[in-house]
Amino acid sequence: MRIAYLDCFSGISGDMTLAALVDAGADRVRIEEELRKLPLGAFRLEWRQVVKNGVSALKVEVIDEEHARQQDGHRKELRVLSHGHHHHHHSDGDHHHHHHHHGDGGHHHHEHRRYKEIVQMIEQANLHPRVTARALAVFAKIGEAEAKIHNIPVETVHFHEVGAIDSIVDVVGIALALEDLGIDQLYCGPVPTGNGYVRCDHGLYPVPAPATMEMLKGIPLRSTAIQKELTTPTGAGLAAALVKQFGPVPSMTVDAVGYGAGTRDLPDQPNVLRVLVGRA
Repeated sequence: MRIAYLDCFSGISGDMTLAALVDAGADRVRIEEELRKLPLGAFRLEWRQVVKNGVSALKVEVIDEEHARQQDGHRKELRVLSHGHHHHHHSDGDHHHHHHHHGDGGHHHHEHRRYKEIVQMIEQANLHPRVTARALAVFAKIGEAEAKIHNIPVETVHFHEVGAIDSIVDVVGIALALEDLGIDQLYCGPVPTGNGYVRCDHGLYPVPAPATMEMLKGIPLRSTAIQKELTTPTGAGLAAALVKQFGPVPSMTVDAVGYGAGTRDLPDQPNVLRVLVGRA
């Protein structure tokens, strides 16, 4: 049986997981071709090799070309107006924090995507059945957690447009990568969440953010002194939906190892996710 083990000593996010699986041998070109089946408008994946505290790792970024163009125009406008601030509130998270929100978040000029629309989009993309099932399982976890925290029906949970494209590409990309590598079962180490606070639409939230914590119920967590958000909502959804068992490396023969990089640098350790791919 083909298995993969997620060694998430610096936490887990969607982009780190996708990059790690591709670094371990999943076919990047095939994944991108399949992702084109999603009606997501103009986006592209940017891959580059980076070094994090001495470890070479693959970094992936989802570039929403439409949004990049708007941002570009917006920046020009801002320069003309010489405003000191930017309307966009990325925290220093691994990528756009808190993709998942209800409410209309007034400050965003894009439309939002509802949970229901994301489900339809994935169902209609005509992907391999196991890819569809895995991607939907992750979004179900995220949607249910957000619905519970905000006390709203899951159908009405909103994903911010920018974050939504990121999350959809990361999650479906991961499901495609697992399929490409022939992974039957996923294992994972204990999950460090990090500490401190993140800024969301509703103000400062403790780390892990409430929806992230909701998804991590029943999953062994690992203590860390790092004052950052190490596990994102997408990362928690992946762990909750797809991992069969948590703990040390299972009995396996490792065929390939991949490293996926997070965005920021951590003081005393490489901000990477390591994936071991092999046979049970």
